[in-house]
Amino acid sequence: MKQPAFPRRRITAIPLLTAAGAVIFVFEAMIPTPLPWAKLGLSNIAVLIALCYWGFSEGLIVSWMRVIVGGLFTGSLFSPAFALGICGGLCAVAVMWLLVKYFHRQFSLVGISIAGASAHNTGQLGAAKIIFIQHSGIWNLLPIMLVTAVFTGALVGFTAFFVLKGLSYPSFKMNDNN
Repeated sequence: MKQPAFPRRRITAIPLLTAAGAVIFVFEAMIPTPLPWAKLGLSNIAVLIALCYWGFSEGLIVSWMRVIVGGLFTGSLFSPAFALGICGGLCAVAVMWLLVKYFHRQFSLVGISIAGASAHNTGQLGAAKIIFIQHSGIWNLLPIMLVTAVFTGALVGFTAFFVLKGLSYPSFKMNDNN
């Protein structure tokens, strides 16, 4: 008998991961930062877990829904920050999924998370250039953002690793059906 596309475990886990990511997103929004973009990105732990367990679609759902729900609760829904978060999230999920799917033996979860944080920042700057600023000088921010991405991505990757270990995730690899 063929399993349904969305078994019960996915149907319950994805909203729970989204809620956990949104709660972390809201609490993180209350933490003052020295630079507007220098957030820890801890809500991406939920995205990384969804990517490892299921794949791209589920990771993207968790990423976008946590930005939408978080934006609703922080009052930033449909703001410029919301648009940049959606674009950055798409880039991050795509890069992390490719690394999880095809290069999980070459990269640790920490490395994948750092790559995702870097892609998120690069995607945000690209979206800001296209949508809001239209000046190539915006790319001067990229080195600073990538340095912060290394630290924040490492923190998210380590945390996701220990959460997956606590959930008895069998190994760091994708299911063969994804």
